[in-house]
Amino acid sequence: MAEKNPAQAPPAERPEVSLPPEVKLLQEVAPPFFPEGGSAMTILVEWPPGHPGLPPHRHSGPSFGYVMEGALRFELEGEPERVVEAGGTFWEPGGDVIHYQDGNALTDAQTKFVVTMVCAPGQPMLTLVDEEELKERAHLRAPRPSEG
Repeated sequence: MAEKNPAQAPPAERPEVSLPPEVKLLQEVAPPFFPEGGSAMTILVEWPPGHPGLPPHRHSGPSFGYVMEGALRFELEGEPERVVEAGGTFWEPGGDVIHYQDGNALTDAQTKFVVTMVCAPGQPMLTLVDEEELKERAHLRAPRPSEG
């Protein structure tokens, strides 16, 4: 009889684990269910100074990231734009939520970050959002800093 993996138990039933002082917890979130047939990938992104990042897009599943160097301009639908500096983390739920910005917030240095993305079965990892949909959903976008 195979023993059950403790990591697969519900959170309340998992054994408490103390991390040694050399290990620093950077981010802990409860992602949506990971369906059978889904996949995940981890990518390294290196934007040169001032790079605007990808155009507005969405991911089919949740994404989790860590900024290694520089500063990332990050904006999700319904949330204000923010800058995530080196050592900071970010995540997005995926699905219907538009990811507006992931560009380099610095004009004089590169920004480097790692992202692990979960992909829903049979769906692309990333889909660009067209101008028509951006207009239709404009009311869901948080006010821009330049809009006061």
